[in-house]
Amino acid sequence: MECMNILKTILTGSSRRDGKPLDFAAIGDMTTDAFITLKDASVNCDVDHHNCKLCVRFGDKVPYESVEVVRAVGNSANAAVSAARLGLTSTLISDAGVDENGDECVKVLEAEGIVHTDFIRRHKGMITNYHYVLCYDAERTILIKHQNYPYALPEGMAAAAPRWVYFSSVGEQSIPYHEEITKWLQDNPESKLAFQPGTFQLKLGTQKLAGLYARTEVFVCNLEESQLLLGMPDERDVKKLLAGIRAFGPKIVAITDGPKGAYVDDGTEQLFVPQYPDPKPPVQRTGAGDAFASTFVSMLALGMSVRDAFLRAPISSMSVVQHVGAQKGLLTRDQIEEWLKKAPADYVVKNI
Repeated sequence: MECMNILKTILTGSSRRDGKPLDFAAIGDMTTDAFITLKDASVNCDVDHHNCKLCVRFGDKVPYESVEVVRAVGNSANAAVSAARLGLTSTLISDAGVDENGDECVKVLEAEGIVHTDFIRRHKGMITNYHYVLCYDAERTILIKHQNYPYALPEGMAAAAPRWVYFSSVGEQSIPYHEEITKWLQDNPESKLAFQPGTFQLKLGTQKLAGLYARTEVFVCNLEESQLLLGMPDERDVKKLLAGIRAFGPKIVAITDGPKGAYVDDGTEQLFVPQYPDPKPPVQRTGAGDAFASTFVSMLALGMSVRDAFLRAPISSMSVVQHVGAQKGLLTRDQIEEWLKKAPADYVVKNI
């Protein structure tokens, strides 16, 4: 009962200094990322520069340049911070172990003071997710492991539903959790869903998550993920990819293609936006997709049109890749508008 009352207080906004109701509830795993910068490696690709592989000497001691530990990250944690910096009232619904890494993740979020942490459930006898990010040049390969937490939505979440739910990566043993979230969304039609699938959710395909796709307002993934989801590994026609995913139910589908830009289909038009020019060579690209997706969704939540939100999303990605970690470069709304004023003349949204 105490948990239910706390949740109702936060969702209705009566405990907030600004008095606003909750705009944004991000659901998904939280982790610590250890960024290991390699100095002795190579990258081998096919002739078309696809299917690239990071290579190090097998069975040898491989030197690395540096390591930097970044706490309280992950698709949903990044989205919660992004939404808060952009002016939305935000909370993170996540899971962690009762351990030092869990303590440090919560401390980092609490220190920033803009994301509610009341619904990060701590589990005795379990460890907090910890990922290793192998960095080479500006790209990265991530070694991931999601703990099998006993996932469950907070009690009383229906007391005052958030305007937007942002759902992303969770562990493999989470089918019942997806079903619980889908039912909650069906029972609370006033809440809009943004779905940015993680690795396991993509592997599940669309049939097992049909109810979730049907309830999705905004769906975001990258080009390779869209090909995987549709079972079309060689399809490069982005119009077909956008339409293929929309056929599963999402009203708005956005597909990112790294430095080549991004595409969106809202059912009335299909649009392209180029990458916002990097002011300096990227440090590393971890979090660029999260920054794009969360900024796009947040701008829609702030009342912008699809076209205007789409124009601003790459600016956040540009900023994030100038830093190590997925959150340091996340911008405020005013900062995004300043970058937009300085955009080159060809940085515009176009119909495709």
